Amino acid sequence: MDISPADDANATASRMDAEVADFSVEGHGHLTHGLFSEAGHGLMPETLLAELWVKAGAGIVEVTETEFDAALQTIGAKHNFGLESQKQAGALEREAFWRGLHLDDLALALGCALGREAAWQQFMKLYEGPLMRAAVGMARSASLGEELASALYSELYGVTARGGLKRSPLERYSGRGSLMGWMRAMLAQRQVDHYRRTHKETELGDVEPAAPTPVDPEPETIARLRKGLQSVLKALDAEDRFLLSAYYLDVHTLAEVSRVLGVHEATVSRKLKRATQRVRKELLRALQARGMSGRLAEEALGTDPRDVEVNLRKLLQSPGDKAYSDKEGRG
Repeated sequence: MDISPADDANATASRMDAEVADFSVEGHGHLTHGLFSEAGHGLMPETLLAELWVKAGAGIVEVTETEFDAALQTIGAKHNFGLESQKQAGALEREAFWRGLHLDDLALALGCALGREAAWQQFMKLYEGPLMRAAVGMARSASLGEELASALYSELYGVTARGGLKRSPLERYSGRGSLMGWMRAMLAQRQVDHYRRTHKETELGDVEPAAPTPVDPEPETIARLRKGLQSVLKALDAEDRFLLSAYYLDVHTLAEVSRVLGVHEATVSRKLKRATQRVRKELLRALQARGMSGRLAEEALGTDPRDVEVNLRKLLQSPGDKAYSDKEGRG
């Protein structure tokens, strides 16, 4: 998992590739069940559905109980309710899986994908500002950030597919991670695409290795990542923590960091590259030491940091770290 909160586009660019359509929408309101297995149909108790529908605020975004039920059951069937593929989920496992989803985010995404006006109004109210700030942070330019965010809005609203139907990428949102993290990953991918089209490179170049294609995080994976991150970041020396914090969390430029350290920008770039590679290597080692295979550890690195719920700033900016405090004072 990359330690950036998503300001570095390459660090989260591949997250969206792991999201496969969990439900599909035709036109503006006809929910299809192409991915919906017969084995999963009808397993949601009516009382539980009613509770989750209310908890998600689905009615506010004009999503009916029937539509919400279809989405929940399709997602559950696709992911086998969070269990290993050879296991069969019982009533308790299914209920725990559904309750563990980001239900309000899921209802909002579903409402937008269905073209409901109330959902889009809520979406813009909640995310217009945060998405714009995220886009500007990734592009490191107000004009380019605004262009990036506007392009994402257009894409989310829906592109015309074969047959003249509008399809929104929001159809692919599963609710297993936060909607904001999911959209930041989309922004990151579009930012990478922009650089490829214009043959430009980021200010830092190839400091950050490309993130592996992520999967929906399981609770056990999240726990291992949290413990691994805590141990790896705490083991870093003061300068590495300062560099990572200043560049990724505080979004300082290489020039600003170089002035604080009194070294050339190229030196800062090399130090950052070594630090990020060291964190990645040690985190992989820590995950495998906790029982994950090499392949699963690589996949886990694509998890959105927000899903891990770890305070990166607290880990990187230890109040008792004299070297860090001294550097901040000189800055």
